[in-house]
Amino acid sequence: MSIDSETFSLLRDTVARFVAERLIPREREIASLERPPADLLQEVRDIGLFGLTYPEEYGGLGVDALQEVLIGFELGRASPAMRNFISIHNGVAGQCLRHAGTSGQKERYMSRLASGELIAAFALTEPDVGSDAKAVKTTAKRSVQGWTINGRKRFISNANFAGLFTVFARTTDETGKTSLSGFLVEPGTRGMEIGKPERKMGQHGAPICDVVFEDCHVEDDALLGGKPGVGLDAAMKGLDRGRLFIAACCVGLAYRLIENATDYANGRQQFGVPISRHQLVQAMLADSLTEAFAARGMVETAARKAVAGERITCEASMCKLFATEMVGRVADRAVQVHGGNGYIADYMVEQLYRDVRVLRIYEGTSQIQQVIIAKDLAARRTRGETLF
Repeated sequence: MSIDSETFSLLRDTVARFVAERLIPREREIASLERPPADLLQEVRDIGLFGLTYPEEYGGLGVDALQEVLIGFELGRASPAMRNFISIHNGVAGQCLRHAGTSGQKERYMSRLASGELIAAFALTEPDVGSDAKAVKTTAKRSVQGWTINGRKRFISNANFAGLFTVFARTTDETGKTSLSGFLVEPGTRGMEIGKPERKMGQHGAPICDVVFEDCHVEDDALLGGKPGVGLDAAMKGLDRGRLFIAACCVGLAYRLIENATDYANGRQQFGVPISRHQLVQAMLADSLTEAFAARGMVETAARKAVAGERITCEASMCKLFATEMVGRVADRAVQVHGGNGYIADYMVEQLYRDVRVLRIYEGTSQIQQVIIAKDLAARRTRGETLF
């Protein structure tokens, strides 16, 4: 699944201009609104970014994994607040339907998601359930001609403007066996309530809310895949490319931070010369560029493996781990290069420093990525595989 090189080149140029001319100049406005402005959402629709990874048969662009990360490099240069809702929609939220939905469910929702008529949300996390997805407490019980959902979801991105939620709940079959099942739930369904957006350290403009289900009834056709138990596996299938896209966006943002820090260092004088000529400042800039370049290579290599049809779960985790930690270090150094000005809100580096912190937490913490990588490593050596 990919688009031809000429069309993709035009798309990438369009996204780069959109980021430079429309998103970056309005980052503070987006942060103050605490949600994406309606006109920018429409521009995202017009460009086709809501359909970035959706199949062409449903009106999407159908980019492959490498093309997706190249778009991530461009989109990532803007505040992560704008990237967040696009990647959730194209990533785990939308991919569950693509991988596990019935033909009827796809027919009903895929085209509307690809066009951006509906924006998708992914409702897995709960107050007491984060990394341990198997511990979900929300339940869905059989009722007359459907299911009744009860529970509370936490930190749900896009919740206050989403048009479709993929909700995960624990179901029990006739034998008493429990499993995690997915449900496609539209906002406004009776018994479903969207909470107020949380006040956060960063990424203002990318709202997250609780979603509460109290005897929320959905029809049988809301059950993802048409049968119980189609939940966790569907969610995990969407995570590899989702984590790769986050890593790509980290690369884009790291390069922007390095450019900003270098420009500042060239213009700021201390001891009669620009601070970019002081070796300790040079070291911070050099380390940042080196790490960003390394992350870029990792992401592109993993994406090429995905295009070749190889399994990339471990590679995606390595990219997510390294790139999110990397951009945190780069942001910290950028503030340091700015000195006292880096701590002042008048300088964008202050906002970006706060924005990047959560990247090491959502869609799998750095510690969860380490667990995934280590388990894969041990399994490969047990099978006698070489690592390179």
